[in-house]
Amino acid sequence: MSDRTRIHAFAAATGVAAALLAVPGSAGAQGALTRVSADPFTNPTSQHATEVEPDTFANGSTVVAAFQVGRFFSGGASDIGFARSGDGGSHWDAPGFLPGMTTSAGAESPFERVSDASVAYDAAHATWLISSIPLLPDTSVPTVLVNRSTDDGRTWSTPVQIPPPASHSVDLDKNWTVCDNGASSPFRGHCYTELDNFGEGDRELMSTSTDGGRSWSVPIETAGHDKGLGGQPVVQPDGTVIVPFESLDGKIAAFASTDGGASWTRAVKVDGVRFHPVDGNLRTSPLPSAEIGADGTVYVAWQDCRFRSRCASNDIVFSRSADGSAWSAPARIPIDDVASGADHFIPGLAVDSATAGAATHLALTYYFYPQAACGAGCRLEVGYVSSPDGGAHWSAPTVLAGPMALTDIAQTSQGPMVGDYISTSFSAGRAVTVFPIGRTRPTATSYDEATYAPAAPLAVAAPADATRAASSTGAAPVSGIGTGETHHALRDD
Repeated sequence: MSDRTRIHAFAAATGVAAALLAVPGSAGAQGALTRVSADPFTNPTSQHATEVEPDTFANGSTVVAAFQVGRFFSGGASDIGFARSGDGGSHWDAPGFLPGMTTSAGAESPFERVSDASVAYDAAHATWLISSIPLLPDTSVPTVLVNRSTDDGRTWSTPVQIPPPASHSVDLDKNWTVCDNGASSPFRGHCYTELDNFGEGDRELMSTSTDGGRSWSVPIETAGHDKGLGGQPVVQPDGTVIVPFESLDGKIAAFASTDGGASWTRAVKVDGVRFHPVDGNLRTSPLPSAEIGADGTVYVAWQDCRFRSRCASNDIVFSRSADGSAWSAPARIPIDDVASGADHFIPGLAVDSATAGAATHLALTYYFYPQAACGAGCRLEVGYVSSPDGGAHWSAPTVLAGPMALTDIAQTSQGPMVGDYISTSFSAGRAVTVFPIGRTRPTATSYDEATYAPAAPLAVAAPADATRAASSTGAAPVSGIGTGETHHALRDD
């Protein structure tokens, strides 16, 4: 199944890219969704049909999404799938699957599985990039892979490998890639990939490319030898790179580079984290979602229970910074009342890079339970809110999809999974997102979990309609992680 012609023929024959589906949802649901991809693989070692953990990126009217396809119970997937829209998310091309990745997808490769797709665009070299981590049969990760596209995301090269770090123990995790596209940046055309080395206790590392992802530097650590995971680098107009991440010592933190990736600063604290474990054993953790506005303001969001009585469920909170050093107090995104009993998690934050200051447009996609304490009866839904004024006020929520049973999504050693992260991007002022939806399983041994997008891109609320004020008051004191899993728990990729 590594032959791209055959896979594209599969997509066309099944109508994957054009399929419209009205997914059951709560009152006020958005309506029809477009299925943009579905798992075609049949290898008996992973779960089919499953697709999980998407990332998206937009450049002009082109949007590219990437995601795991054929999830293994103990980590990784059969391949990385991609979907492309050339009109800002209104329509999607036939999906594809990255070539040369895994033996599970029929490639001649040393790797059995692959995980953690991240999408970026390098404007200086007119090249799209998808990075991912490959797993050997023993599930260790010796490198990060980068596939390249020079035809606007339509077709993709076989992967190049980022060199391993200079360490006696290499086992990598949680890559994320971004490129400097600033018109006046001295480092325009530099691309940066964050990763951590689980073999050294989740040491934070960064690698740099200056040639459109053809080659990469040996990953280097920060000045503070910081440890964590889930870092998401963003680039300011002057070329400063800021990397919010989940630190192992119970906080969201951030480090930076002002010299094009030659060196990285010691991390500073954004804020502590209090995290309520999500019911139903759903796989999730307070990993950050980071984006940047046209004026260089960095926004970072994560799930946090500080505003709820007894930390009984999670809100999505966010902080912002002009320089990556001083951060605002986390503010609660007012999706519902703090006494609602709902639980919110796995945020995908977008910031419209065409907006700035008090008029910055934000969009947030997230998963939620209507009631946090749901036990075996948990039903998972997807929500959306937006802000027209830099997060000061937010729209009422819209339900995009659900409810879905946890038994209808991929199962992992750390619980049912839609992804450790999701993503939202802006194209032409509208928010574009894709997410996994699990429908009723056709058999006891098979799934129907595919990747969907709203049938139309999502609007940002007008100022008159964004009436819910964000608040940073009323939170309980935060000294670190409240209750929750250890931060090494996501290592099964």
